[in-house]
Amino acid sequence: MIKAQQIFKAYNDLKVLQGIDVVIETGEIVSIVGPSGAGKSTLLHILGTLDKADKGVVEINDIKIGELNSKQLAAFRNKNIGFIFQFHHLLPEFTALENVCIPAFIAHASKKDAEKRAAELLDFLGLKDRLNHKPKELSGGEQQRVAAARALINSPTVIMADEPSGNLDSHSATELHNLFFQLRKEFNQTFVIVTHNEELANMADRKLVMKDGKLVD
Repeated sequence: MIKAQQIFKAYNDLKVLQGIDVVIETGEIVSIVGPSGAGKSTLLHILGTLDKADKGVVEINDIKIGELNSKQLAAFRNKNIGFIFQFHHLLPEFTALENVCIPAFIAHASKKDAEKRAAELLDFLGLKDRLNHKPKELSGGEQQRVAAARALINSPTVIMADEPSGNLDSHSATELHNLFFQLRKEFNQTFVIVTHNEELANMADRKLVMKDGKLVD
């Protein structure tokens, strides 16, 4: 479902990615691990269309990402890719329900349909009683579950997660990790997860190890 071939990326003289090849199947949970500076987040951002490779080809569902113009790319990303970052990036002035609805509104869903889908997701994630709470009224684990619901609102092809449990205590982190597998079971959701958490990395179907901008065995 995702295919990347010979991905190179450099920032000035700093070579960050040096010829990455990776294939990810639908419904697969893949973790990416390695020391800081190995290029993990850069690879995730390129696979997630947030950054462009200097060289190489990325295909998602047989669409070559590099051939899309900026407007097409933004629409493709909104529809096909969900993101969960280390910090939840929820908008503080909006409720949990409103935050989850935002990507659906960008995709031109009606208010009624977006709110119905958002409420269903928050209910599924155990937040039925938190719909009208603002981020500051939620725990760290609850904030990340709201972020997960927001990532899922448009039924994306894949969720890209960058250190999703990095700011959570061990109990909340374990709950979030288990949630990913519950979502895969329920929705056949695909996940690509950059993490330093060995427990999460080892739970994945495959663990890709990076070092010095390359994948190692």
